Amino acid sequence: MSGPLAARDVFRNPWHFLAYGFGAGLARRAPGTAGTVVAIPIYLLVQLGGIWFYLGFTLAAFFAGIAICGYTARKMGIDDPSGVVWDEIVGYLISMAAAPLGVLWIVAGFVLFRLFDIWKPWPIRVLDRRVKGGLGIMLDDVVAGLFTA
Repeated sequence: MSGPLAARDVFRNPWHFLAYGFGAGLARRAPGTAGTVVAIPIYLLVQLGGIWFYLGFTLAAFFAGIAICGYTARKMGIDDPSGVVWDEIVGYLISMAAAPLGVLWIVAGFVLFRLFDIWKPWPIRVLDRRVKGGLGIMLDDVVAGLFTA
């Protein structure tokens, strides 16, 4: 397989389904933004478990994301497919790890994370260009999340 995935492929394969952010990555415009929108209810649910659960979940999602994103990218034959948005979900979770609860913080985290992810200031741009595979897909969003936090 080479090129973008069809919706049927995303919804039939659990690896692709997760990589595509439960289908958000299928958005024709701004799939990364759609993936970040999907991260908001995940954030709201996970933060209910307390900080240690939140950090453990986020860490597990990061390591799972290396495999999930890497698998889908290899199957597609594309280094960092735009539809793969699991990395945006994890990046947003990192962004919000220390944020107080509240709509203003959710929106501020969303906007700042998207800006860092799109603009890719140093060292995000360097990581994005030099680190490949699942780790490369995840790492630039992790750093964008750290910048946001």
